[in-house]
Parts: sequence; structure tokens; C-alpha cells
Amino acid sequence: MQDIKEGMMMCYPAIRWQDAIPCGNGSIGALVYGHIKNEIITLNHEALFLKSQKPQINSIYEYLSQLRKMLMEGKYNEGAQFFERKLKENYIGIARTDPYQPAFDIKIDSETHEAFTGYCRYLDFETGEAVVRWSEGNTNYHRDLFVSRVDDAVILRINAVGSEKVNCVISLVPCRVEGATGMGSGKDVKGDKLPFEWQASSEENWISFEAQYPDGNEFGGVARLIVNGGCMEGIEAQNNCIYIKDATEVLMMVKVFVNEKSKTTIENTKSQLEKMDVCYEALLSKHVYQHRELYKRVNIEFHEQREDKLAKQKFNEELLLESYNGQIPTALIQRMFYFGRYLLISSSRPGGLPANLQGIWNGDYVPAWASDYHNDENIEMNYWAALPGNLPETTLPYFDYYMSMLEDFRTNAKVIYGCRGILAPIAQTTHGLVYTDPIWATWTAGAGWLSQLFYDYWLFTGDMDFLKNKAIPFMKEIALFYEDFLVEGEDGKFMFIPSLSPENTPPIPNASLVTINATMDIAIAREVLANLCAACKYLGIEKENVKIWKHMLSKLPEYQVNEDGAIKEWIHSDLPDNYHHRHQSHIYPLFPGFEVTEETNPSLFHAMKVAVEKRLVVGLTSQTGWSLAHMANIYARLGDGDGAIQCLETMCRSCVGTNLFTYHNDWRSQGLTMFWGHGSQPPFQIDANFGLTAAIFEMLVFSSPGIIKLLPALPSKWIKGKAEGITCRGCIEVSVEWDMDKNELKASFLSKKMQEITVKFPKVPMYIKVCEDIETLKNNEIHSDACKILDSPYGAQYRLLELPVNRKLILTVEML
Repeated sequence: MQDIKEGMMMCYPAIRWQDAIPCGNGSIGALVYGHIKNEIITLNHEALFLKSQKPQINSIYEYLSQLRKMLMEGKYNEGAQFFERKLKENYIGIARTDPYQPAFDIKIDSETHEAFTGYCRYLDFETGEAVVRWSEGNTNYHRDLFVSRVDDAVILRINAVGSEKVNCVISLVPCRVEGATGMGSGKDVKGDKLPFEWQASSEENWISFEAQYPDGNEFGGVARLIVNGGCMEGIEAQNNCIYIKDATEVLMMVKVFVNEKSKTTIENTKSQLEKMDVCYEALLSKHVYQHRELYKRVNIEFHEQREDKLAKQKFNEELLLESYNGQIPTALIQRMFYFGRYLLISSSRPGGLPANLQGIWNGDYVPAWASDYHNDENIEMNYWAALPGNLPETTLPYFDYYMSMLEDFRTNAKVIYGCRGILAPIAQTTHGLVYTDPIWATWTAGAGWLSQLFYDYWLFTGDMDFLKNKAIPFMKEIALFYEDFLVEGEDGKFMFIPSLSPENTPPIPNASLVTINATMDIAIAREVLANLCAACKYLGIEKENVKIWKHMLSKLPEYQVNEDGAIKEWIHSDLPDNYHHRHQSHIYPLFPGFEVTEETNPSLFHAMKVAVEKRLVVGLTSQTGWSLAHMANIYARLGDGDGAIQCLETMCRSCVGTNLFTYHNDWRSQGLTMFWGHGSQPPFQIDANFGLTAAIFEMLVFSSPGIIKLLPALPSKWIKGKAEGITCRGCIEVSVEWDMDKNELKASFLSKKMQEITVKFPKVPMYIKVCEDIETLKNNEIHSDACKILDSPYGAQYRLLELPVNRKLILTVEML
């Protein structure tokens, strides 16, 4: 078995694309099945969508006053149906998001001589290299693959060491349609029929694949093969394949193109491939240099006393089997953490598109939910781990994508509500217009939630150019919408009407998702306006507008607590709470926001905790993979490490495949999540992969402007461990090492600016020793008075710490 520090190993090949090994360079993806005789490698390109013509939406805002009147009269269902009908009547075009599509498959049909032994497939997270290996008699076979970040190509090597050689037929073919049913993306897209015409051709050591959609849009790819110790010839009679005979090694380099004309692109692509190095190791080395630098910025290790020291080298199947029966290895949680980082690096890079519901990996022509960008949680969860994970560049595609959609968002705001500013739809891909179930047009918080990452990028990086040119302009568009959309109630406070709390309905007659004053809507508006005021004040701009926004903040309704002591989900007297739902949208001020903390508002913090406890009535059978990941993050914010790890462990028991992809829910009906139905597989969704990684960051380090909490939600089983390279709001990098048996902790802080912060320790510190890391000092100058530690008004577990600029401070702490 390959000895890799951070990676995953499997003892069985994949049956479906969802179980294959994912490789990627941020834009191009590959899924390696790992079959010995009939191998399949599915290729993806982030920009390959089955496009439809952008719809036209005629104005319906003249009906808004009628909708509001119906809602105020308590006619929630009638009002929702009325507005839905008006939108459908004025919607011209195909009402769907354009589905993400697979590009094509590399197919390798190999000769076999006897039964295999020693089969293994594995993925090295640190290098991004997937390997399939086995033996036949005295011959050892390897297939190695990675997607180069440098050459923007899929690189595959096949070799044989022993008496037998490589004999195979290689072809480029469309991705299989068997079982490619998904959840549907419109009547014009069928899961059992290719949505394009295609052809492949081979000549000498080249194979090309060309495809064309009915609208004339083209995509395809080109493969170049180099063979050592054998011969090669193109055989048209075998569907334009290339036959490899008696080779010791085969190198295959493949490039994928989309939205380009095949005739000219194929020739240009051949020219690019001809200029590439033909040494696999040299190609890999260049790629690893870039990939590893990103991946190694963070390092974590957990030590559990009962854990098998060899668990890190176990196959995924072994760890998952142990988990399935209730003994979840910490090694699996740690592997999932690193896998989440690997997936983000491999599916999101500057200049491209953000990671979608499946990252960049897909083998269905009708993928679940079109493999789109869902703006109510899913796309946000994809990036929760990016900034604390020291990967700020992975968020840049997110910003570019949503900034490019501003005109469509403005159209939504104008035609639906007659407002200036922007309104983001519930989901989107190739355009940003409202598209689907019209009831979701009444959810107005989408753009505000999307803006959270914009502001967070500034808090984590201190990039003032980004703040001025992207974050503030995006938030200003949202503020403009609120200026026109919000109406004043009898109490002088603003009303959000219509309003929606994804995806819950109050328990009243005539109920609908469409309501009044959902807590989440209020929370997001408050966050946007507060962030906008703070940002503009920092830059000394927009002084007149800041006055307007501060006045708007003063008119937002306050959060309310119900008779059970829980934060209310709707701030309206007609709408009681409905605890029987897994969504917890009203917890937004606690997480993913950080408006409410135990320090800033202890009473509301407690009400948030009560609200979470009340939601436990839904039981596990209402949960999903992503909801368990979300709950783990909430428990971490509440300081409940054991609650957080229990959520992650339940997810690993029920919603994780053999390749560690996360699923919407358990497909085996074992009572740990909601059930998808007999005879059907739930969809792979990458958000829970990312959400798990984010939850572990939240458990280890919490940050908001001016405060950092070390190990705020450490599970009792993580007795010892370390976390290195975590980044925090305030432009601070933090590392922490702990031994809770000895009540000892060592933490380092490296700040980009001079500042005073409050630090909360996991226990009351008895003794704190401060020193500086000499390597970070300029001219080796040692400052004996580098840092002052003062008591904090928050209590005995807190201290005030003065951080210098670009000098690492190291604290050694003994705790009670």
C-alpha cells in the first residue's frame, strides 16, 4: 500500500462516477473509476453547460401592493398563489437553470492474462495524483493521473514492470447515459439520450473528440499519446481508437475545450500539446509545486488515546465500515477535513468559475438540481472553509461570477418589485434571472447572503482595493434594493413583506412559505447595512449614504424571543414557530453570521441555543448530509464540541461514499437521515464535504473583528493535537497546539497590522509566557517588550493581547 501522509486509499474500483477518484486543477476535472480491464475516466470542464436562451420577464411589480394586502390579511397561501400565477403569466422562455454537463470519457480496454492481486486505488491529497495499481503474475501495473495546474491538461501514465506489457485500446467517447437520470432540469433535457451530436477521429498518435449542441455550441478535446517500448497505430475500424501493443509505458496528455469551434481549436490544441514536456515526472513536478503550496498552508493533527496508530493508513472502506457500526475513527474525520481542502483547491481557481453543487465533477447529463449554484446555503457553504483555511484565492471566482451577474440581478429587482439595486434568484448557472418555482421570487435575502463572503474577504485579507472596487459596490446594490423594498409598519419599524424563511412554513391554517418579517431576512439586511457602514467609514467615503444606511439600521425590527425562550423564526404576531423542520435559517445571526455571540449579546446567544435544542424534535430522520454539516458549525459557534463532532460522525456514518464524496442523505434507510426512496441513489452534493472542513475550523479557532477564541468547541475525545496556519478576521494567522490532559497550550499569532485583540482560552489561564519567533523579526532584532497581556472585562478565560506588525508572537499557556 502506498505510504502517503494525507490521502485516501480504496480496495475496490468505482461502479458509478459518483464513486470515482476526483482529480482537478480548479477548472478541469477527471473522475478515475479504477477498472483493470475496462477503465473509464470521465472528464469535466467547469464552463460546460447545456445553455438555453435567456428568458424575458415582463414586469409584475404592479401586483406587489395586492400581494402585500393579502399577506397583511393573513391570506398567505392565496397571496403566494396569486403572485406565482402573475410571474408565470409574464415569464417568457424556458423556466430552468441550465444543467452542468460532462465532457467525455477516456476509455481504456486492456488485455488481462490472469487473476489480479494486490489491487489498490488511491489519491494523494498533497500532489493531486490518482493511482490505480495491481499485479498479474510477476508483472506490476500502474495507472497514474493528475490534472496539471501548469499545463491545463489531464496527464495519464500507464506502465508495466515485469514480463508482460501494456496492451490496450484507447478511445474518447461520450460519457455514458446509463443511469444518468438526476432530478431533472426541464422537459427538453433527457437523461437517457445524448443532448448533442458527436464524432471522434484518430490519426497517428492523436485522438480528437468533437461535439455540438443543437444550438451550434461546440466542445471537445484532443489527446496525444507517446509510447515507450512498443508500437502504436490508429485503427478506424475500431471507432477511431488507438491500439497500444507491447508497450512498457504509455503517456497520454488530454486537453478539453468548450464554447469554441472544433475545427480551429483542435489544430491549436495539438500545437499546444506538441510543445509540452513528454516526461511524466517532469510534468508532475511542475504541477505539484503549485498544488502543494496551496494545500500545505494548513496542517492539523488530532490524537485520540484509543485510536489505532495505523488508522491513517487504512482503506476508506475499512474506516467507513467501522463508522457504519458506530465507532467513528478520528482518522476518518481528519481524512475528510483534508479531502475538503483538496476538493476546494481542485475545483475553484482564479480566472474560472466557482465550485458548483458538485464542485466540477459530474457524469450525468441531467444532474441533480442541474448541478447549479444554489444561493440559499449551498454555494455559501462551499466557501465557508476557504478563508480560515488560508486559501483566499479560491474565493476569487465566486466574486467574479456574481459581479458578472449584476445586470440580471438588477432586472430581477426591477421587474418583480419595481426596485433599484439587485435581487439574486434562489439558483442559477449561465444567467442570473429568476427561473424556477415563482414562490422563491419572494425570497429577497439571496444577494445579501452572497455579500457576506465579499466582506469577509476584506476582513481576512485587508485588501483595500477589493473592498473599494468589489465589496462596497456589491453591497451598495443590495442597500439600494432595501431602500425601495422595505415599507414602514404601524410601529414605525420596517416590514419585510413578502418574506421567506428557507425552507420552513409556520404552523397555521392557510400557511405558505411566503410570510412577513422572517428573522433571516432581517438578520441579513442588518448585516449588509452594518458591514457597508463600517467599510465606508474605514475608507472615509459615502458619508451621505452612510447616514441613510444608519437610519435604515435603526428602523429594522429587533429580534424576538418566544415563550419557550427560543429566538423566533418570524417577527410577526400571526406566525408561531414551527420546530418540526431541519432548516435553521433564523439562527443566521449566530451562524453563519457572527452578530450574536456570548460576548456581544448573551441573552440572544442563549435564545439561539434554546432554538437549536427545540429543533431536535425533528429527529435524525429529517436530516441530510449538508444539514448535519450546517448543524456542526452551529454547535461549534455555541461552544459545544461534542455536539459538533456528533453531527460530523453521523454524517460520516450515513452520507459518505467510498471515495469520501458526501451525499444528500443515507441511501440505505437506516434511520440516520431522511430517506431518498427504495431503488434510487441520493445525489452527491459537495457542500457537505466543504461544510465538514469548515466546522472543524470553527471548532478549533473562532474569529470576529477584535476577538479570537482558541479551541472554542474542542470535542472531549481530541485530547491532544495541533492546528497550524489558520487565518482569522483581522488579518491574523494563528496556530495552536494542545494537551488537555496536561492543561497545556501553545499558540502563535502573526498579524499583518498592529492591533489589540481579545483572546479566549479553552480554560482559565494560570500562567502565560510570551516570546517572539526570531525568524519573523527584521534584522534579527529581539523585542523583550513585544507584547502586553492585560485582563479582559469578559472574564477569567479572556485576555487582551497587543499584536505587533508581521512579527510572530508565541504564547505558552498553563491552564486550570
